[in-house]
Amino acid sequence: MDHTIVHFEIPADQPERAAKFYREMFGWNINRWENPGGMEYWMVETVPTDAEGRPVRQGVNGGLMPRMFPGQAPVNYIAVADLDESVAKAERLGAKVLMGRTPVPGMGWFAQLADTEGNVIAVWQTDMSAGVEGAGVEQADGAAT
Repeated sequence: MDHTIVHFEIPADQPERAAKFYREMFGWNINRWENPGGMEYWMVETVPTDAEGRPVRQGVNGGLMPRMFPGQAPVNYIAVADLDESVAKAERLGAKVLMGRTPVPGMGWFAQLADTEGNVIAVWQTDMSAGVEGAGVEQADGAAT
């Protein structure tokens, strides 16, 4: 696993206004995502993607969402092979877990951490069975499906 940044999220007080800014400023393709959880979220495409949604050239795509609390900053998501091992390692190195293992149904798992300097980062493990009923994987609340 090369631990590259695979996703970013930009919080916004007015997501539609922010989407318009980034579209006009950088020419990014930004579209509202109809996700299973109903969360207000826009997918941000800074580079074109293939049929599976992977960038076809160097670059990272991300998301835009309503700001959840004052001062919320953008977050980078870093690919890891094993989410639980990575969270445990981060804690040993002095990080604090802000949001534990959380599924993005049909895509993968993430956890958000505060590094030793208080910066928020996220670790991401791709797993198409994440959050899918009957897949036999553990959910964020610790219950098995």
